[in-house]
Amino acid sequence: MTATAYQNNQNYIDFILHLADTNLILAQRLCEWCGHGPILEQDIAMSNMALDLLGQTSNYYDYAAEMIGNGATEDTLAMLREEREYKNLLLVELPNGHFGDTVARQFFYDSYHYFLLEQFLKVKDLKLQSIAEKSFKEVKYHLKWSSEWMIRLGDGTQESHDKIQQAVNDILPYVNEAFILAPYQKALVAEGLIADPNEFKAAWLAKVNEVLEEATITADVENAFAQKGGKDGIHTEHLGFILTDLQYLQRTYPNSQW
Repeated sequence: MTATAYQNNQNYIDFILHLADTNLILAQRLCEWCGHGPILEQDIAMSNMALDLLGQTSNYYDYAAEMIGNGATEDTLAMLREEREYKNLLLVELPNGHFGDTVARQFFYDSYHYFLLEQFLKVKDLKLQSIAEKSFKEVKYHLKWSSEWMIRLGDGTQESHDKIQQAVNDILPYVNEAFILAPYQKALVAEGLIADPNEFKAAWLAKVNEVLEEATITADVENAFAQKGGKDGIHTEHLGFILTDLQYLQRTYPNSQW
């Protein structure tokens, strides 16, 4: 199926924007580490993951722009929308904190993202399937990186264990929002256009708990309280500051190009 097949389906457009927004905001957060990483190799690794996510973001926004029409482009969708129009998960807009905070945030998103893309490999929409195929290898590496760092920090020194344990405790309320369906997701699931992410929640939970156990980290992920709202445009106080940085140049010098 092509973009025109979904051109008048606002639920589908909203869903693609949700995917794009989530990756964009996480990429922006990772970019904030550039030049500030604990060691050069990991500084470069986080920058590379940010670039991977930006590439995926570009594909999603480009697809959404095709469906929207009316002069929409990936740039206008990324740079000229208001805070309440963004549909990203709350998880990805959380502050970087220390390195352990960023690792924990990355791990919980990577583990979800991996299974989500695996699900997209089977969708009817060939465009979405193609984006997933291009992204899947990258996200496999992201999950490997964040899993290894969870284990290294959790099963390391007492100080590193305590810090990553606290990072997990702090981030846990923002993890399960991914499995709470927004209205547009419910509609698309009912139409059979996408699968319910809860179908892979058991596999995701098994992977998460396997890594946490090896990292000697204690967390009741399955029953954790879930903050929600990001998918519907209701965000934490952090997103506005992210967008201020992200959109400054385009809003100050409209239509500027490199």
